[in-house]
Amino acid sequence: MPKVGLTMTEGVIAQWHKREGDFVRKGERLFTFETEKSTLDYEAPESGVLVRILVPEGQTVPCLTPVAQIEAQRIAADSPTSTPDAQLAGEASAVRRAGTSSSSSEQPRRPVSPRARLRAGELGVDLAQVAGSGPDGAVRERDVLSFAQSRQPKTLRATPIAQRMAAELGVDLSSLAGSGPEGRITREDVERAARGQRVAGGERREEIGATQPALQSPPADYQPLSTARRITAQRLAANAQIAPHVTLFTEADAAHFVIAREQIGAELGEKISYNTLLVAICARALREHPYMNASWVDSLPDDPGQPGVARHSGIHIGLAVDTPRGLLVPVLRDADAKPLAQIHHELNQLVARTLEGQVSPDELRDGTFTITNLGMFEVDGFTPIINLPQAAILGVGRIAKKAVAADDAIVARPVVTLSLSFDHRVVDGAPAARFLQRIKQLIERPFALMV
Repeated sequence: MPKVGLTMTEGVIAQWHKREGDFVRKGERLFTFETEKSTLDYEAPESGVLVRILVPEGQTVPCLTPVAQIEAQRIAADSPTSTPDAQLAGEASAVRRAGTSSSSSEQPRRPVSPRARLRAGELGVDLAQVAGSGPDGAVRERDVLSFAQSRQPKTLRATPIAQRMAAELGVDLSSLAGSGPEGRITREDVERAARGQRVAGGERREEIGATQPALQSPPADYQPLSTARRITAQRLAANAQIAPHVTLFTEADAAHFVIAREQIGAELGEKISYNTLLVAICARALREHPYMNASWVDSLPDDPGQPGVARHSGIHIGLAVDTPRGLLVPVLRDADAKPLAQIHHELNQLVARTLEGQVSPDELRDGTFTITNLGMFEVDGFTPIINLPQAAILGVGRIAKKAVAADDAIVARPVVTLSLSFDHRVVDGAPAARFLQRIKQLIERPFALMV
């Protein structure tokens, strides 16, 4: 399982594109896997025969865990006319027979790969006790790792997410049998155990005469959470509890904002989104108010244990995107250093990849400020949750005509509601209000971006 991005810890095998015994060329798509936020293809690193699939579709495994075995055996030199691909493809049956051929009465000494021997020395593993999975019982590195893992306590044989969930749900890992590769305890194992505890707890309450009324009509069905939805739910709940949220509201006259979008789109020769202008406006406001482009830190690098505020040198703006897999926030980096045309093209491409599930994990991290726009759903104002460790998030409502006073007269003007949620540990109300006021000014006078 490849590790894509610094924050990825595990992945899910979504689909195998080859079967055991198939010939695979280097660079050919081998399988599709899912991370917390995206769906990606993995290409075969070498040409050869797919001898064995170690992880089935739908299984979650930690990064760097072997998921398949490809054998690139060579034919004897007496076949000079054969092409390498034909040589490898023709050996598929031979590779399969290697695992089932009968052994002689006198077993030869099993081969051990150099990496396996090195790893065995590091882990203190006796190679004589390790069952080899290679041809003729050859011991591979993964055999050594599997053997060492089987000797570890169960808490160490659980995936990182399974360990965190077990701690949160009060599940004893030592009592679980893992369903993952080599008995690895997965998230699904912990969830099943937690459900079993809840059912058992309900039965015990009935036995002692609990008076809590039962549901009059049971739910029609239960929907399991996708990986993205589960991670989003966990992070939003944690963010809401950790950071002291304050939300400020204001309304901005959007008449010039609407005109600017139309005129800039005409100059570019294609329609641009309001989000393009909002990214440019927020980038400008963040550059002028750098205290908002910051994060709370529990420990300063030069003073461990002392909390503080980290101000970021780069302005990287995330845009909340509603996708079939859940809410994702791709990040446009160095937004303050890019002209509107570049913001428009890069943002369009970024959103398109996000909707298609092709956004990379690195494109979803390191944001310093987030915009969430619900105007297309006819929402006026709302209280967005901060995307920690960022200090603030801007909520944008719909642009709707309202009666406003202008020159002692009541007129209909397009108005947009803005809501800024911020971490009160990082910034106080008055500085945050000045930042929101600047965003309001730039929406009302968007051509100021040219200055």
